[in-house]
Order: sequence, then C-alpha cells, then structure tokens
Amino acid sequence: MAAYICTRFCVNKFKDSVRFTQRRFRVKAKWAQTRAKFPSTNIALQNFDTTYSMQLGDLWPSVRVAMLSEQKYGALINNFSSTSNIITTDLEAEGCRDFIRPHQHSKDSIPLHRDGAEQDVLKPAAHEHSISPDIKCLVFPQGDISRFKPSRPDSSGLLGYYLLDAASVLPVLALDVQPGHRVLDLCAAPGGKTLALLQTHTVSYLWANDLSGSRTARLRKTLQSYLPREYLEENEIQITSFDGCKIGPTEEKRYDKVLVDVPCTTDRHSVMVEDNNLFNRSRTKERQRLPLLQTQLLMAAIQAARPGGDIVYSTCSLSQLQNECVVQQAIHLAQEEFGISVQVQDLSWFTQWFSDTFYFAPQLSVGELVLPHLCANFGPIYMCKLRRLN
Repeated sequence: MAAYICTRFCVNKFKDSVRFTQRRFRVKAKWAQTRAKFPSTNIALQNFDTTYSMQLGDLWPSVRVAMLSEQKYGALINNFSSTSNIITTDLEAEGCRDFIRPHQHSKDSIPLHRDGAEQDVLKPAAHEHSISPDIKCLVFPQGDISRFKPSRPDSSGLLGYYLLDAASVLPVLALDVQPGHRVLDLCAAPGGKTLALLQTHTVSYLWANDLSGSRTARLRKTLQSYLPREYLEENEIQITSFDGCKIGPTEEKRYDKVLVDVPCTTDRHSVMVEDNNLFNRSRTKERQRLPLLQTQLLMAAIQAARPGGDIVYSTCSLSQLQNECVVQQAIHLAQEEFGISVQVQDLSWFTQWFSDTFYFAPQLSVGELVLPHLCANFGPIYMCKLRRLN
C-alpha cells in the first residue's frame, strides 16, 4: 500500500513539472514556408571553398573566418554638413582616425603587409602622388569592432556622415579627380562612391548612372540626404537609369575620369545574407553571365574616357574571373576591336600608403585587392586603374 501511494505521488509530481502540449496545438515546421532546403548562403560558401582555396592558398582560411565575422565600417564625413567638424572631433574623441590622412604608426596600428610580417613602412612623399585632401573617412582602430551610431541631420536636414565599407573609398581615391574634370560613374547606385566623388568639390560635371530604376531612386535619395538642394540644382549632376554597356559609343572620349564599380557576386553578402542572394539556384545563369557583363561595362568605360583619361574598375569580390581576367580581356578587346591602347597604372605606392589600415593580397597579375582580415575586417574590394593612351 505504501509503495502504491509513493508511486502515485511521484507520477503526480512529474505531471505537475512537465507541461504537455495537446496534439491539436502542436506545429510541425514546414520547409517550404520556413527556409530553403539548400540555403543560398551555404551554396555560396561551398563555391568559395572550392574556388578561393585554390586561388588564395594558405590565406583562404583566415579570409573565410573574417568574411563570416562582423564587418567593419567607416564613416565618410559629409563636408556639406554644417556639423562636419564637430562630428569629426567627436569621433576622434571616441578613438577613430581618418585613415586617408598621413599619420604616424602607433602601437595599435600595425602595418598589415602582404606577407603578414610587421615591419616599418616608408610612405611616399605627398608630392609624389595625389590623394584628395577633401575626402575624410574615419575608422575605429585595428581589432576594435565598435559600431558607429546612426548619423543625425544638421539644422538644414543634411546627414553628417555616410556609413560604408571603408575599403570602398579606395577606388575613388585611386581615380584622383582634379579640378575641372568631367566624371562618369557608370554603375553608381546605391551612392557611396558617388557621394565620395562629390566631397572633393572638384568635379565640373558628374554623370551618375545605374541600370536598375529602383537602385537609381535609392541613389537619388542618398544624394538628397547629404547634399544641399541648391548644390544639386546649380551644379551639373546628371542621374540616369541607362544600360551602361551602351554608353561607350555614344559618349566616346568625353570624360576625364570614369569609375566603373560593376555588379558582382558581392562575396560577403553572399555568405551572410539569404535575401537577394546571387547564389540562389534561380539566379545561376545570371551569375554565370557576370564576367561577360563586367567586360562589356569596362569596355564602355574605356570608350567613354578621353585619351590620357583614367578608368578605375572595381568589384567587391575575391574572384580572379571577375577581377584580373575581366581587366585583361577588356584591354585585349579594346585594342583588337577599337584600336584603343590601354595601360595598367601602378598602384603599389597606393597600397603602401594604406598598408596600416587594409590587408592587400599578394602577387596579383593586375590591380590590387583588399582581403578581409580579422584585425581589419574590410573588403573584399578589388580595383585596377587604367589609362587610355590614344
């Protein structure tokens, strides 16, 4: 009898401690409504593991970890805001520094050399090469993954800074826009590089174009949030939504500088974000056509540049097929089809100048590539500067 009472007591206590869900309230996850059976991010990572492990060798494991970690950003200061100086001072008080300005290496700022070694860097003299004095982009120190607060509008409603991958400012700096230059931004949306171009106050005419109407609308909204209305009305700034591949023949030899930041696999987004992922199986053909599209856009940029004018080609991908191969193919086709001679410009001084902020890939055949690095988790950003000779 005592054993029976003890058993009943234990069963009742168990029922009290366990919460049973009635069958009619149980929910079975439905794969079609919750997530894809083969997530695009997983497909992208598998693709990169196969391709980039061969391309980057021993560097790939560290780059892979960095790409799957939280990305670092930079604050592009808006010179048109009345609070730009105050914002710069406040960010510097938080430990940020303008990576573009010459500075002395500190114990927290170790040169990130291609071989990973820590060694002294001899920066080129300022007069040897040109770096725009008006573009300012502040970043937190190496290893510091602090986030920037959202930018606030000034009394005129203009935002004080634009958050972006700091490495994406490098193609604009490499373009080296000078006073009076006519500039074509062939694939301009969402507008970070276009905004950086306008911070120089040197552009006499800017044509910002993007094929996508929705992205062009976003570009226009970005510029309206950072530039005074009267500046947009008084200066020659054209915003359009055309097929960039067709611009070359109609704009032959008209621009001093051309920036062509082409659509690409957007590697970091591809391994981190499922939405609008180019590795979705429904977009396989679109992804496979990218190198052809990129070559066509670069060819149009070369045609639009005047003799002696510069073109900067850039992507946010590690892919040799989308980077060096596109540049080499476009140079060949420009000569064969149009008789245009194009020369690759040496940017080794450029990578040396910024070696304490970004980690650059070694031994590229043409151009320079910022590799994601845990101590400086920017990129990937590829860029190559070309000059039209005839």
